[in-house]
Amino acid sequence: MAAQAGKDILLKISDGAATPTFVTVAGLRARTISLNAKTIDATDSDSAGRWRELLAGAGVRSVAVSGSGVFRDAASDAQVRTSFFDQSARVWRLVVPDFGQLEGPFIVAALEYAGEHDGEAAFALSLASAGAVTFTAI
Repeated sequence: MAAQAGKDILLKISDGAATPTFVTVAGLRARTISLNAKTIDATDSDSAGRWRELLAGAGVRSVAVSGSGVFRDAASDAQVRTSFFDQSARVWRLVVPDFGQLEGPFIVAALEYAGEHDGEAAFALSLASAGAVTFTAI
């Protein structure tokens, strides 16, 4: 994978329909996607050389996303805000060009608004996966 601009990472929210339509959320200026897997220690007194043993495939997986920027339009602002206040697990799509696409249910865990008197209103959000997240290579 060649170096690429961070601005090319897209964060999209679904409209909540059975066959969802995705809307790009805002002009994100900074974004982070964290893939996590908790491990389960299966070490016991019979472990070879007392080395730690991990139970393969048994840990809990999660995805955390954070980003900040300015909303693109009132529609994307309303979708994110509604998702936060409802605490609904909406389907989100995270697109990393030349790498892949992550898609699944996420809850808006944090939503912040800020602004300077002589600048634009900005926001920051944090998403927490709330179910199975799929990965599709691009």
